[in-house]
Amino acid sequence: MKWVKRGFLALLAVLVLLVGIVVVRTAMVRPAAKAAAPVNLAPAPEINVDLAAVHLGEAIRIRTISLREGVVENPEAFLAFHAFLQASYPRVHAALRREVVADYSLLYTLPGSEPSLPPILLLAHQDVVPVEAGTEGDWEAPPFTGEVRDGTIYGRGASDDKGSLVAVMEAMETLLARGFQPRRTVMLAFGHDEEVLGRGAKAIARLLGERSIRPWFVIDEGMDVLLDNPLTGKPAALIGIAEKGYMTVRVTARAEGGHSSMPPRETAAERLSRAILAIRAHPFSGHLGEGPIAEMLDAFFPHLGFVQRAVISNRWAFGPLLRSRMGSAPAGNALLRTTIAPTMIDGGTKENILPQEVHALVNLRLHPRDSVETALEHLRLSVAGIDGISIEVHGTPTEPSPVSSTTSDSYALLAAAASAHSPEGTPVAPMLVLGGTDSRYYAALAENVYRFAPAWGLQSEFSRIHGTGERLSVENLGRMVRFFAQLVDTGAR
Repeated sequence: MKWVKRGFLALLAVLVLLVGIVVVRTAMVRPAAKAAAPVNLAPAPEINVDLAAVHLGEAIRIRTISLREGVVENPEAFLAFHAFLQASYPRVHAALRREVVADYSLLYTLPGSEPSLPPILLLAHQDVVPVEAGTEGDWEAPPFTGEVRDGTIYGRGASDDKGSLVAVMEAMETLLARGFQPRRTVMLAFGHDEEVLGRGAKAIARLLGERSIRPWFVIDEGMDVLLDNPLTGKPAALIGIAEKGYMTVRVTARAEGGHSSMPPRETAAERLSRAILAIRAHPFSGHLGEGPIAEMLDAFFPHLGFVQRAVISNRWAFGPLLRSRMGSAPAGNALLRTTIAPTMIDGGTKENILPQEVHALVNLRLHPRDSVETALEHLRLSVAGIDGISIEVHGTPTEPSPVSSTTSDSYALLAAAASAHSPEGTPVAPMLVLGGTDSRYYAALAENVYRFAPAWGLQSEFSRIHGTGERLSVENLGRMVRFFAQLVDTGAR
């Protein structure tokens, strides 16, 4: 039995060695330092936050609702919104050149004294999603009254995205009132149909490209200051450095039709069911070695306990465990990989007729490591063994955005401003944005594209966006105004 003893001792030695490696790496390994120059922020200006709240309430009352791609349902509302901006921000409209693009989108330009410097470009969008019929009574205040009560502005668009748009305009109006004269050109771009794939933003980006304008950086909506970040349970300022792509596919199942009294061995409905289950049973791969999530983990590293640091600094050993843990929650799973969500099924004309063809729509949010082409190939391989199935792209897909730098001067500026308007000691970390924003259209033009505003909130608060009870605190609106003013004043001076 000596060989058993020797084997046990050898195994024990290997385990001790592995534990030693983990402990040493946890103690000694540190994420590489970011090569960002220190930033001397301009002072944040005094603002009239009560007036800003009144303006946001007025903006909410104008029903700039988007329902269908390529269709402006209520053009009068957008024209009224433009008139509201002109009346509320006279200094902006006196100092900045205003252009209307694609009928309803707006582009503002404040020329800098040094035209050779690439401009700063701030984005927001004018449109909002509709309110689900029958839910109006569930709101704390009617969704299109813009009521300001007890330190909160209520209504559709308060967070997404009229809050940001009003904050940008308030910041610019405040700076101009103080005699602001930038060296670097400052541009504002407000698309009119972001909620339905953003043709307005696409047109503005195309116009800038035709003029050979390449912004220093772009900042748009996307991430905030999360007070209960699930990794630490504490606040974290999350800056979106990339966003997922968007693709819907149409899955079609074909089979012999006829009378339901004599069904074939497999109907079209059964084939479609098998196809959906097969697609869901073959998820896209998830990795932690590189990209936005790897950079996020590295940024959090100094703020974690020993066990968490051990897992992150030894991903070679604990990678599967970490992926499993993150992937157990829908949000964590979405950060790791391209997601698959069957959303609509249709087919058949009568209950006693076998349809020859039935369809399903499956929505994918594409991770930056994937593309429209590779994702389509993955899906088709998933159903290769099922007869009568075809998969084609439905609608207009968008590729995932490029990943912006976290070592650039523009990121350093943004991180410094984000830190200044976050709870003391809050880490600033890069993040992958799961939804889509207008900023994706500017990726080919700008040196870097980021997505952030310093609104503080719990995860439950941000779940109100696009849902019932959307709102924004007056305090958060004030933070956003000061943040944009400080960002522009520092970056353009």
